[in-house]
Amino acid sequence: MNNLTPSGAVAPHATTQPPNSAHGLGPLAGTGLHCGAARQAVGQNQVHANLTRPALVAHALRRGEGRLSADGALMVETGVHTGRSVADKFVADEPATTQDVWWGKVNQRLPVEKFMALRGRVQAYLQNRELFTQDLFAGADPKQRIRVRLVTTNAWQALFARNMFIRPTTQELAVFEPDYVIFHAPEFETDPVIDGVRSSTAIALSFAERQIIIAGSQYAGEIKKSIFTVMNWILPSTGTLPMHCSANIGKADDVALFFGLSGTGKTTLSSDPQRRLIGDDEHGWSVDGVFNFEGGCYAKVIDLSAEAEPEIFAASHRFGTVLENVVADPRGVVDLADRTLTENTRSCYPIDFVPNVELSGRGGHPKNVVMLTADAFGVLPPIAKLTPEQAMYHFMSGYTAKVAGTEKGLGREPQATFSTCFGAPFLPRHPKVYGELLAKLIAEHQASCWLVNTGWTGGAYGTGKRISIKHTRALLNAALSGALDSGEFRRDPVFGLMVPVAVEGVPSAILDPRQSWSDATAYDRTAAELVARFEANFASFADLVDDRVREAAIRSAA
Repeated sequence: MNNLTPSGAVAPHATTQPPNSAHGLGPLAGTGLHCGAARQAVGQNQVHANLTRPALVAHALRRGEGRLSADGALMVETGVHTGRSVADKFVADEPATTQDVWWGKVNQRLPVEKFMALRGRVQAYLQNRELFTQDLFAGADPKQRIRVRLVTTNAWQALFARNMFIRPTTQELAVFEPDYVIFHAPEFETDPVIDGVRSSTAIALSFAERQIIIAGSQYAGEIKKSIFTVMNWILPSTGTLPMHCSANIGKADDVALFFGLSGTGKTTLSSDPQRRLIGDDEHGWSVDGVFNFEGGCYAKVIDLSAEAEPEIFAASHRFGTVLENVVADPRGVVDLADRTLTENTRSCYPIDFVPNVELSGRGGHPKNVVMLTADAFGVLPPIAKLTPEQAMYHFMSGYTAKVAGTEKGLGREPQATFSTCFGAPFLPRHPKVYGELLAKLIAEHQASCWLVNTGWTGGAYGTGKRISIKHTRALLNAALSGALDSGEFRRDPVFGLMVPVAVEGVPSAILDPRQSWSDATAYDRTAAELVARFEANFASFADLVDDRVREAAIRSAA
């Protein structure tokens, strides 16, 4: 198949070729893969290097990987793999790095010989198959970026990577040499006995070899998160804080960060028509300011509406976007409220599909730092002003409620959880490293800090209702504009948070969660239960923070 753009012109640096031909080092250089006799199976189409979106969509349709929506988006299904496999992440235990890795449930040890053997098995599997490679950057700041090469068996997952990461220029591609290579074999099932892993799925990373293996999972999010883990490893040694957050810029060039786990609203709230989007999920904060790691967005789109989230809605209804596990009728008309396949439906699109975007992917030092949570208990206030010490406490706590479908193994009910630094599954180093960097940067740049609850009001999940995005946006606008700076605050008697008494456009009952409950006694009981959870979690990091942060911790009334 020729690689043609819609007009029929050949796209630059988007080729279908044998593995070790032109393009500098070639699309498989440094991967241990070569063409050999396997080329006979699919002729000259064995390796498709750096294809553009139209060509990748064409290949995906040819191979039966998905279908087009009525609006032209590529719709794919990932089978049972509808979320990240958190328990299947491994790091090679190598002499040069072992003392700096945060070993435990997050980073499970994989002996070097097991990693090498698994890599060999995956390479052998890939050797005889049609492959798609993409050479891409992670990091909008040229001084901080890494070069990534993806080798995958599926055109749609190559399109996912092309949408998500930063696309090099033709000149940059001509001299491209990868810093990290991802061997992506979603249909290859690992063997716990042979490979030393937990199940048929494994995400294995070697910092010494600078290679990543993703096997046994179709979920595309593993690709982006594996590189996020790499950035979390590399950047702290340069004094740069890697962050699981979205970011945008106001009309006065004021930068805001939005920390939060999946489902808390990072993508939705940072896509604001009044502010330029820097990025929706992963950023660095260096001596020069904030920069995006990515070149695209990966939005959760369950119940997405054109009224509440027009930018994301529009981006999800156009050619070049990947819709993951979204349901449509036989004509391709999507139903974004359909949970048949999963709660964790996703839309992946390049960031320039958003109209109000900062194309440089960079901004200055943040004026506001927002920490998002989706409180399934329905007891936290919708917004609170944090002291620097409270900000550190909530950053290290990372409280939210994970919604079914975000990860494998979650049931239908949301699960209250604590994920330190709002990203524990992606931290290869000890959380203290990231916490200390954040505290230093907030102090140096005197950023205002806020806790915003996008969860439930009027009762816990199942009884209450989700706080409307209209009200959340009104609260955020008041905070980011400075309107709250001169307003009146009250101290929440349960959580010790400073909560505004009144915000224009927001009902007073929402600002005081206890008032929104029909049963005040039930509220008190539920709030006490959440406080106890905070206390239990705090015990896991109390020795990592100073006395001022310990004093700011949420605790039961004496």
